[in-house]
Amino acid sequence: MVTRRMSALPGLLSVVLFAGCSAISTTPEGRSVELVTEKPSGNCKPLGDAVGSQGNWITGDYTSNENLLIGARNDLRNRAAKMGGNYVWVQNSANTNAWGSKGTTNTTVLGVVYRCE
Repeated sequence: MVTRRMSALPGLLSVVLFAGCSAISTTPEGRSVELVTEKPSGNCKPLGDAVGSQGNWITGDYTSNENLLIGARNDLRNRAAKMGGNYVWVQNSANTNAWGSKGTTNTTVLGVVYRCE
């Protein structure tokens, strides 16, 4: 029994590692949130700040920079949707790398969430 469990461990670790390499997906609600680089005008109410992030010191080296950025943006969309927003005025984005890493291991995007009618 123990041998069978041990033989399944490499496969399980592979699934966990590769799952960390793909971009975070948007929720159905998050798909309707638009990211903009200028402050929304018109009938828009600010709801607060939100941060989206993807990557960490374990999975970051195995996730492409593209997936880190797309995942962070999708995470921001999902968080904005939970706040009731439909627009995010993106304020900043940052890439970080863990000590000893091969490159970017985390991408973070910060924005102000708005509800626009």
